[in-house]
Amino acid sequence: MLAEIFPRYHTRYTSLPVLGPHLESFVGWLQEHGYPDHLLRLRVRAAKRLDARLLQDGVRGPQDLSAASLLAYVPADARDDMYLAAVVRSLVRYFEAQGVLARTRVTPTETLVGRYRAYLEGVRGLSAVTVTHHGRTIAEFLTFLGPDGVPDRLRDLKGDRVDAFLQILGKRLARASLQHTVAHLRSFLRFLVTSGLVPAGLDIWIDTPRVYRSERLPRALPWETVQALLRAIDRSTAMGCRDYAMLLLIATYGLRSCEIVTLTLDDLEWRASRLRVRRPKVGTTLLLPLTPEVGDALLDYLRHGRPELPYRELFLRVRAPAGILKPTAVAEVFQCWVRRSGLPIHFQGAHCLRHSLAVHLLRQGTSLKAIGDLLGHRSAESTCVYLRLDVEDLREVALDLPMEAHHEDRP
Repeated sequence: MLAEIFPRYHTRYTSLPVLGPHLESFVGWLQEHGYPDHLLRLRVRAAKRLDARLLQDGVRGPQDLSAASLLAYVPADARDDMYLAAVVRSLVRYFEAQGVLARTRVTPTETLVGRYRAYLEGVRGLSAVTVTHHGRTIAEFLTFLGPDGVPDRLRDLKGDRVDAFLQILGKRLARASLQHTVAHLRSFLRFLVTSGLVPAGLDIWIDTPRVYRSERLPRALPWETVQALLRAIDRSTAMGCRDYAMLLLIATYGLRSCEIVTLTLDDLEWRASRLRVRRPKVGTTLLLPLTPEVGDALLDYLRHGRPELPYRELFLRVRAPAGILKPTAVAEVFQCWVRRSGLPIHFQGAHCLRHSLAVHLLRQGTSLKAIGDLLGHRSAESTCVYLRLDVEDLREVALDLPMEAHHEDRP
């Protein structure tokens, strides 16, 4: 592998004292994950600089390193040496796949968070995404309390420490997000009470931010703006084909980001001209008619944009490393094409396309029940929030101005 990308100088890399014995298989692993040759060269060159630092620190091989200690070689600002940062992160994934890194000692904080996550999954039956959100909040809270030694610190926990943590979060979180954080903390404190780690009553100490129902309007765009955004996507590239198909699915069916990335090739029923969508948020499956426009976009992506990889997921990464997409990728795609289009769109997530579709259908006379079924709402109340944006229909139900007001004397 190295001889192919460095025909004349490959021995200078294979002879590196720390990383040299591993670079040949490392480069092969990178190739399997879709990295092109020019990125392989940049990473191998950066590996030479990393090797010198490892040798200076007395490291003899990856067995002397943990994932955390290897990641410590990433520059504080990755832009200072972006290729060194890239090769360190790639080596962490590679060595973890090979199982050669030293195991790190599990801290008391990690043990407690693991127990709590198991409780949320096994006892409360929460979804994996919700458990992850809880885990992040609790890990940050325990870190705020101080270095490990969690049992002692929790035993002396007072309400003012919880308030101090929430005051710090309140500087960066909106009220709605802070309300979720308070719910996470209350649940965790009740769990600690059952474990005998904190006294009872701390959970009711926390005051939650006031968030009023329907205080914010749905994040809807004019339908002309949605169409302009779709037209602005460059479909001559593999990435453009994929991005257009994903955003078109949201604008046509109101799919969520998590539903987009979990679509598989098996969900496309071409002969029946329909699309099967699993809705993990409500635990149902929806069968949608495959419109000609959506069908053409998906065919274009499958023929010209989808990498030939052994995955059943419909949408895959186009750039290295090869693999499936995370839900956050849909927001990144949306933000990318908003910037390129130059359209006056101030929302950060593709979810606004879902809201835009609901308002568009409402203005076309589609019933609330049909819109709710399409969007996967459990109750009509969730769909009724879009009524506030149907301005034309609201004008028709407005009361006439009393005649006295027309003839009222003006100063």
